[in-house]
Amino acid sequence: MAKEKKYIEKDGQKFEVVWEKPKGLKDKPMHYCPGCAHGTLEKFIMEVLDEKDLKEKTIGVAPVGCSVFAYDYMNVDMHEAAHGRATAVATGISRVFPDHLVFTIQGDGDLAAIGTAETIHSCNRGENIIIFFVNNAIYGMTGGQMAPTTLGGQVTSSSPDGRNLATMGYPIKISDMVAMLPGTHYVTRVAFNNPTNSRKAKKAIEKAIDYSLEKKGTCLVEIVGNCPSGWKMTPLESYDWWEENMIPYYPLGVIKDKGVLVEKKGGK
Repeated sequence: MAKEKKYIEKDGQKFEVVWEKPKGLKDKPMHYCPGCAHGTLEKFIMEVLDEKDLKEKTIGVAPVGCSVFAYDYMNVDMHEAAHGRATAVATGISRVFPDHLVFTIQGDGDLAAIGTAETIHSCNRGENIIIFFVNNAIYGMTGGQMAPTTLGGQVTSSSPDGRNLATMGYPIKISDMVAMLPGTHYVTRVAFNNPTNSRKAKKAIEKAIDYSLEKKGTCLVEIVGNCPSGWKMTPLESYDWWEENMIPYYPLGVIKDKGVLVEKKGGK
């Protein structure tokens, strides 16, 4: 059924409403750094929850890091987790409240470093949770240190000469790893770097929510993002670096759907 159109009148003229602020976002200015993708993710999550009328049946979990700000903006029940432990906390909540939609929002320093064990085992067990994984290749809040997802040669506060692959290892592709586990049902990479990719990202968020409501297993949506402050760039510079470096290494698209791996080409 087509969505009923909404109109408003202003100065004697009638206008069709094509977008409005999600009711699930609190009426509070966001204080993410300019150009950051975190706010866009939260907006899209709340848009989908609004459209599906799921706010009262949703519980979010966010740990230490920039994702912790979600409590200030997302008007759903939220629970804080210790650094790296969001999927473990979400597992407990999902088992106690199996009729609820349970999700986490986590950065790469959290999910792919201190929380690697919790992430891998939650996915392997097929816990009925959604993991929203913001990968901006750096520790954003704690000082711009190198993360497991930092690219080769990338300069950070703890790798001032760039990440040396010979001594520091290769960037970890978490989504490819968890897609190999039998408990994952849907794994995809998205980005908000342009309108086309943003629309695809919202559809991926909606798909993960639908699968979770059907209790299909663990869903992971990786958001390949940017961190202008941590990268020491202007927002515009970060968008260029994002598109030229991040997305080629972490190619966008579905990796696993309905429990089946999707053959993909590209990436390094």
